[in-house]
Amino acid sequence: MESKTSKGQMSWWQLSLLGVGCTLGTGFFLGTSMAIAKSGPAVLIPFILAAIGTYIVYDALVNMSVANPDKGSFRTYAKQAFGNWAGFSNGWVYLISELLIMGSQLMALGIFTRFWFPSIPLWMTASGFGALGLLIILTGMKGFEKFQNVFGAMKAAAVVMFIVVAAILVIKGMNSGPTQVDVILANFQGFFSEGVKGVWLGLLYAFFAFGGIEVMGLLVIDLKDPQQAPKAGKVMIVILTTIYVIALACALALVHWASFTIDESPFITALANFNIPFVADIITGILIIAGFSTMVASLYAVVTILTALAEDHDAPAVLAKKGKMKVPLPAFLFLTGGLIITITIGFLIPEKIFEYLITAAGLMLIYNWLFILVTYAKLMTLTKWQHVKNIVGMLLIAVTVSGTLGEKTSRLGFYISLLFIVIIALATLFVMKKRSNNRSV
Repeated sequence: MESKTSKGQMSWWQLSLLGVGCTLGTGFFLGTSMAIAKSGPAVLIPFILAAIGTYIVYDALVNMSVANPDKGSFRTYAKQAFGNWAGFSNGWVYLISELLIMGSQLMALGIFTRFWFPSIPLWMTASGFGALGLLIILTGMKGFEKFQNVFGAMKAAAVVMFIVVAAILVIKGMNSGPTQVDVILANFQGFFSEGVKGVWLGLLYAFFAFGGIEVMGLLVIDLKDPQQAPKAGKVMIVILTTIYVIALACALALVHWASFTIDESPFITALANFNIPFVADIITGILIIAGFSTMVASLYAVVTILTALAEDHDAPAVLAKKGKMKVPLPAFLFLTGGLIITITIGFLIPEKIFEYLITAAGLMLIYNWLFILVTYAKLMTLTKWQHVKNIVGMLLIAVTVSGTLGEKTSRLGFYISLLFIVIIALATLFVMKKRSNNRSV
């Protein structure tokens, strides 16, 4: 993407809206079913803890961004703190995780679209959404910003609409008979039915719902006044946390928590028994909008990090070569190839294996968050309170990652994420050694 280090155009509230647009996606609209399955009604606790962890990571990232605005963001700061190896490895960990997540979003979009067009092959719809996403990236920063603002507002409005409808149904149900009261009492009495372990296992899926805040770090250089970046993040996280917690509480007020399934959005499940016309169509449309906008955010992040890697010679320098387009053409072609490969992998390998890959990709994002906190402690002079916040953030992430060992699917995803880390570590050693040899010649 083109850099605007010298003359950013965004106001802080526009960055907040962009943050909502980049973050509010299928991780919340669909992934919360997994969190409910693990935690039961206590799912509200993992979401509040994840919000705290997300804020701590964002605060650390944005403080570094304000002190030194750079489009390489966390990758550049890791390099400044620990050397070339940290910048190289951080960039590639993030790049690979985002490419895998893009593949999962495209597959999800294809599956959602089948609700309306069951006869169209999945690969065709996934490819169509991928092509649309690439076209938006070609419009540059302004096109990306306008798109995310519109879709972010639509997604937030959809959640607010669900909250209003659910509140009306709950009030109406409580006035008409004991059934609704029984549901609320059952969920309240069984709040800790899955125990502390349930909260522990649900943390991973709650953090996934906040995935995307690192994109805001990449956008700080586009602010008119970078000093207002912390305010933008606080507003964004408060908005997201509020609508997440209230929407989940409303869903749990409508049906017993055991009624939710991991294969269906909890908001479809919550409204299914109330015979509201077109509810499934409306929520399917929301899911498609949510998945598509978060996929576009990932595309933007990949191009930005890839360009920064190439400019620092941590990727082939040709990838940063600029022409008349608003996006470096070689980087754009790399992104297109990456999309094609991830779509192909998703349709060729067994479904469970791809699920493990996506879990691994999500974990790699969280590893990056942990490294952001480590970098922050190394690079900046922190107050005692900032040190305490940093340690709390690290502990929350460590507890979240350890929770993946509590069940088979996420445990295998954890092992695959470690395999990716080992491969990137070996590549880092090879590249660093090669550079060292070249300098000594």
